[in-house]
Amino acid sequence: MTTIVAQPLTASDFAPFGDVLELRDSPDKIINQGLCGRHHDLGRLDFGDGRAGISLFDAQARQLPYVLEMVERHPDGSQAFIPMTAASFLVVVASDDGGKPGQPRAFLTAPGQGINFLRNTWHGVLTPLSAPGLFAVIDRIGDGPNLQEHWFDTPYSVVGA
Repeated sequence: MTTIVAQPLTASDFAPFGDVLELRDSPDKIINQGLCGRHHDLGRLDFGDGRAGISLFDAQARQLPYVLEMVERHPDGSQAFIPMTAASFLVVVASDDGGKPGQPRAFLTAPGQGINFLRNTWHGVLTPLSAPGLFAVIDRIGDGPNLQEHWFDTPYSVVGA
């Protein structure tokens, strides 16, 4: 089993796969009577036929080392995961290699970071590392299949740095 070492999530390392949703150094605008900083347009939402929807996911916590057996992608829309607690979670992604995932990469979020996968990005399943695993998810709602799965012949082991 090949081992993948999860790295800290940074916007630059994650850019080929999507957006890191986190506060900037300073807000783009101050609103609400000067009491709220707006950090504007942090994720590139992209949907084919259908519409954007907000769902809540309540995922069971996993632990490291994590056995990565499969990845999935959504050809018709981006998918954002916004944790509703200040806990880290594991993010796995892979570049496309001729319709299959290439070598997976793993990231550990910092508390308060969310992510937005670009449309058609190979990624692991939602993997909170502590309970509760409660997330707001913004993704495509619509008819037709929007899920492709790939099961690895040999699983990977994902460990912390």
